[in-house]
Amino acid sequence: MRALVFGTTGQVARELALTAAGVELTALGRAEVDLADAAACAAAVAGGEADVVINAAAYTAVDQAEDEPTLAQAINGAAPGAMARAAAAKGVPFLHVSTDYVFDGAPGRPWREDDPTGPLGAYGTSKRAGEEAVLAAGGDAVILRTAWVFSSHGRNFVKTMLGVGRGRDEMRVVGDQQGGPTPARDIAEALWTIARARLARRGTPGIYHFAGAPAVSWAEFAEAVFAESGWADQPRVTAIATADWPTRARRPANSVLDCGAISRAFGIAQPDWRAGLARVVAELSKEEAQS
Repeated sequence: MRALVFGTTGQVARELALTAAGVELTALGRAEVDLADAAACAAAVAGGEADVVINAAAYTAVDQAEDEPTLAQAINGAAPGAMARAAAAKGVPFLHVSTDYVFDGAPGRPWREDDPTGPLGAYGTSKRAGEEAVLAAGGDAVILRTAWVFSSHGRNFVKTMLGVGRGRDEMRVVGDQQGGPTPARDIAEALWTIARARLARRGTPGIYHFAGAPAVSWAEFAEAVFAESGWADQPRVTAIATADWPTRARRPANSVLDCGAISRAFGIAQPDWRAGLARVVAELSKEEAQS
C-alpha cells in the first residue's frame, strides 16, 4: 500500500509513521506543502501515486483559533475539502481526522455520528467546515472523529500533567468535562485498518467515532496520570468547575463519543486508554532517563 499522509510532527502523524508496517509512506509537512493553501494541497494529491490519502494535519491551537479564525478555516476547512476532491478525482480513498469539538457538549448520552453538530468556538467551527467539505467532495472518504488525544509526542494533557505536577502538593483540574482519552497510536492503527479495508472495498465511507474508554473527567484522567507516574510523592488532584478555569475558547462539557459504528463497519474495538497511558508514561520515562 502506498500512502500519502499530510502531517509529520503532530501526534497522529508521528504515530502513523511509527506504525506504517508494509506501507510505502510519503509524509508531507509544512516544509513540503503550505497547509493553508488549498490548491497546493490538492496539487500534492493530484501529483502523487498514492493508493490512499490520509489527512492527519490540522490547526489545533484551540484558544488561538479565536484570534485566527481565517487561518483555522483555511487549514481545517478548505484544505481537507481540496484534498478530498483531488482524491476523488483519482479514485483513491481519503481519510480525515476530526474532533469531538464539532459538538456543543450538551450533557447526556455519548454522541453518535448522526447527532446535530454545534461547535462552540472557531476551532470546532473550522473542523466542522472540513467535515462538510470532505463529504461534499463525493469520493470514497472516511472521517474519523476522536477526542482528548495523547502520546509521548508534541503537546498534550499527559505531558502537561507530568511536566507541571512533579513536586506539587496539589493540582487543580477541571472536573465537570467528560470525555474519552485516546492514545494517538490507537488512532493511527485504526486509520491503517480503515485504509486497508477501503482498498479491499470493505466497510462503508462516512463519519465514524473513535475514542478511548472508560469515560472520565479531566480531573480523573489527571489522577490516573499521576498514579501511572510511579512518583513517590504525587500531587493531590482537586476537581474544579470549568468556570474556575476560564479559557479563551469554550470547551464541550460532554465529549464522550459512541464508538459502536466503527466496530460494526470495520471491526475496530474501542481502546482502553489506560493501556495506552501506561505505554506513553513508560516511553516518556525512558526518554527522561536517556536525556
